[in-house]
Amino acid sequence: MSNPTMKVYEALNWASSFLKENNRDENAGELLLQHYMKLSRSSFLASLRENLESEIFADFKKAVLLHVEGKPIQYIIGSEEFYGRTFQVNEDVLIPRPETEELVYGALQRMGRLFGERNNLELADIGTGSGAIAVTIKLEKPDLHVTATDIYGPTLQLAKENAKTNGADIQFVQGDLLKPLIDNGKRFDIVISNPPYIPDGDIEWMSEIVKEHEPHRALFAGVDGLDIYKRLVKELTAVLKDQALVGFEVGAGQSAAVAQLLEQTFPQAETEIVHDINGKDRMVFAEIGFK
Repeated sequence: MSNPTMKVYEALNWASSFLKENNRDENAGELLLQHYMKLSRSSFLASLRENLESEIFADFKKAVLLHVEGKPIQYIIGSEEFYGRTFQVNEDVLIPRPETEELVYGALQRMGRLFGERNNLELADIGTGSGAIAVTIKLEKPDLHVTATDIYGPTLQLAKENAKTNGADIQFVQGDLLKPLIDNGKRFDIVISNPPYIPDGDIEWMSEIVKEHEPHRALFAGVDGLDIYKRLVKELTAVLKDQALVGFEVGAGQSAAVAQLLEQTFPQAETEIVHDINGKDRMVFAEIGFK
């Protein structure tokens, strides 16, 4: 389809039909066209009966075809919204998801209850990816000292760019899980992580949009998906202060096992399993040393 006098709504209708025919979300067309037209949603909707420039349509058509082939919209656009802010994303990082916003919200709530007005609290975000968790928590609680780790250099670089763009002062450290923090002798009041948790075998039935584009090192974690939690919990003993909060995102059905790992390592911990907005057990929090 190509027509130099095409209207915006005609391009959108074409994309919606084409996406639907190919079992993709037809709403993706609106997001992509709005992106290439560089308009807010209200301005975009007001422009539906205007002519669409042929160069913009060419870019838009290419993007629609890429999405049909399986490339996530966020990687095509190069960004995703998280907690009301925009984060750059590319294929070196997982796309931030709404469930993780709930982890951030839950952590902020518990910090307020457990620590009150205490200043100079130290928080670590382990396996930061795009930096969405670390940046968001720092901006929501500016008095926190936030450290974020990731094992992969290009991922850490993107997280640094997101921190800079959003105006968050964060210390970034490259290394494997908590090891660089242990080596530095640092201690933390709060440790948050959304680690890889998908069992290796699940790749068989996963959407190709995810398994063929998002980084496998950030997705898969052994036969039962618990490999990283086992390492994290073991390493936590070397970095947590006497009173500490731990918050993990988990895969559906993994919460009891992760809570048990925490309870076995920290017998005095108060653990809590929290379900997300879809009713899935998605978060495990441990409050250590507050009894």
